Amino acid sequence: MKKERRKLDGNSFLLVITIVLFLVMYAAGCILFKTQGFAKTQNFLNLFISNAGLIVIAVGMTIVMITGGIDISVGSVVAMVCMILAWTMEMAGWGAIWSTVFVLAIGLVFGFVQGWLVAYLKIQPFIVTLAGMFFARGMTAVISKEMISIKNEMFLSWAQCKIYLPFGGYINKKGMLIKPYIYPSVIIAILVLIAVFLVLKYTKFGRSIYAIGGNEQSALMMGLNVKRTKLKAYMLEGFLASLGGFLFCLNTCSGFVEQAKGLEMDAIASSVIGGTLLTGGVGNVIGSLFGVLIKGTIEAFITFQGTLSSWWTRITIAAMLCFFIVLQSIFAAAKEKNKK
Repeated sequence: MKKERRKLDGNSFLLVITIVLFLVMYAAGCILFKTQGFAKTQNFLNLFISNAGLIVIAVGMTIVMITGGIDISVGSVVAMVCMILAWTMEMAGWGAIWSTVFVLAIGLVFGFVQGWLVAYLKIQPFIVTLAGMFFARGMTAVISKEMISIKNEMFLSWAQCKIYLPFGGYINKKGMLIKPYIYPSVIIAILVLIAVFLVLKYTKFGRSIYAIGGNEQSALMMGLNVKRTKLKAYMLEGFLASLGGFLFCLNTCSGFVEQAKGLEMDAIASSVIGGTLLTGGVGNVIGSLFGVLIKGTIEAFITFQGTLSSWWTRITIAAMLCFFIVLQSIFAAAKEKNKK
C-alpha cells in the first residue's frame, strides 16, 4: 500500500495534476464563453483536429525524453516534410501515396542518422538534433524558397474528408441538425498514441527505454543493449516526426520555409507538462496528450476572447512549463531524500 502511495505521490502525481488542470481550464472556458458556444462538442473536437500532428510529434518526443535525450529538430523536419510533399506532388508530378511513403522513409532515415550519432558516437542529443534542425530547415529552403500550395486531388480529398459523429449534434437557428465531425488525421493520431502507450507499457523495448532513462549504467549491468535501444528510439521518433508532419500538412495543404517554427518547443512543453522528466526514466504519452490539449485550450481561450494577442499562448505555456519543472525538481529531491 505504501509502495503504491509513493508511486502516486511521485511519478503519477504529475500526470494527475495535468489531467485535473486541463479539466479545470476547459470547464472554466465552458462557463466564461458559454454564450459563444465553447461547450459545444465540435469545439472540443477542434482541439484534436488542429493539433493532430502535434500529438504524434509529442508522443515521439516523449519516447526520446524518457531515454534521457531530446530532439529539437522536429519543427524543421515538419517543415521539410510539408515542402517535400508539396514539391513532389505539384512540381514532380508524383502521386499522393508515393509522396507520403517517401517522406515517411525520410523521417526514418533522419531518425537513424541522429540516433546513430547519439547512441554509437555518444554525441550529446542537443548538439546532434541542433545540427538536424539547421539541416532540415536549410533543405526546406533548398527545395523551394517560395510557398507551394498542394492541389493534388487525392491529397485534398484526404484533407477534406469529414467523419461525422452520431452524437453531440445541435439544432441551429435555421432548424438544421449540425453534426460534429473529425478528420482522419485525428483517428491516426489517436491510434499512434494507443500503439506507443502499449509498446512502452507491455514490451521489452518499452521497458528498456525506461530502464536506460532511469540509470544507463544499471541498464548495462542488466544486460540491455543500450546503444541499439537508443537507436531504435530515435528511429521511431524520426518516423513519428515525419508522420506528424504529414498530418500537419493535411491541415495547411502547403509547404513553405517558415512553417512549423517553434513546434519543437510545443512538443517538449507538452511532454514536460504531461509529466515527462527532463532527466529521463519517467514519462507517459497520455500525459503528453493532455499537455497538447492544454495548449489547444489556451489557444481556444484567446480565440473566443477576441482581443488578446496569440503570443499569450507562448507566455502561458512558458509559465506552466516553469511550474512543472519546479514540481519535477521537488519530487526528484524528495525521492533522493527517501533513498537516504
